[in-house]
Amino acid sequence: MKSLKSIVNYFSKGEILLWVCSVSLIIIFFWVFDNENFLTLTASLIGVTLLIFNAKGNPIGQFLMIIFSMLYGYISLTFAYYGEMLTYLCMTMPMAVFALVSWLKNPYNGNKAEVRINHIKKAETIFMWIVSAVITIIFYFILRAFNTVNIIPSTISVTTSFLAVYLTFRRSPYYAIGYAANDIVLIVLWVLAARESISYISVVVCFITFLANDIYGFISWRKMERRQFNKFTK
Repeated sequence: MKSLKSIVNYFSKGEILLWVCSVSLIIIFFWVFDNENFLTLTASLIGVTLLIFNAKGNPIGQFLMIIFSMLYGYISLTFAYYGEMLTYLCMTMPMAVFALVSWLKNPYNGNKAEVRINHIKKAETIFMWIVSAVITIIFYFILRAFNTVNIIPSTISVTTSFLAVYLTFRRSPYYAIGYAANDIVLIVLWVLAARESISYISVVVCFITFLANDIYGFISWRKMERRQFNKFTK
């Protein structure tokens, strides 16, 4: 009981409301449009939970991302979204492991529940975009070889996913912008999938809630950044 109370006190009322609304929407739309693929429901619930921990800069979010990546990779395989499968299993999941280590090694002021925010310099930003372009080109030909469904948005998803995981690993507040951009691409992808099977509507709603959570994550990290920086300068 005490542990549950401490968890509730850890999050603000707004964060709890955001999580509850996200979970409620996911469950309602799953029940209406799917009600069979419980793996999708499980992945969605883990996803919104990890995002609220990420918004706090808590390494638990990266641990949950590892689990989510495995589940989402399999779900993507069921609709021949090989780009999503390869991206999450071969890039997002390994990078989440590296990010978990990075976040654990860089706590803010000794607090392991909050990562120390990092500022990326211009040279590294240029490097990041160059690597992103190379990865995008390579994945395009890989996806084409696999006859991937909706190859253009699938390729764009690779780009936004790489930017998101790289910035997460580097502890930049802009990681959330990368994920928000990826959410928009994924909403498009799964809307296209829903035209073939209405059950995928629940996945669309999942990524709509992810988008709301990632936008909040960016706002939260910017506040953390100002707080950490102001304390450091004092």
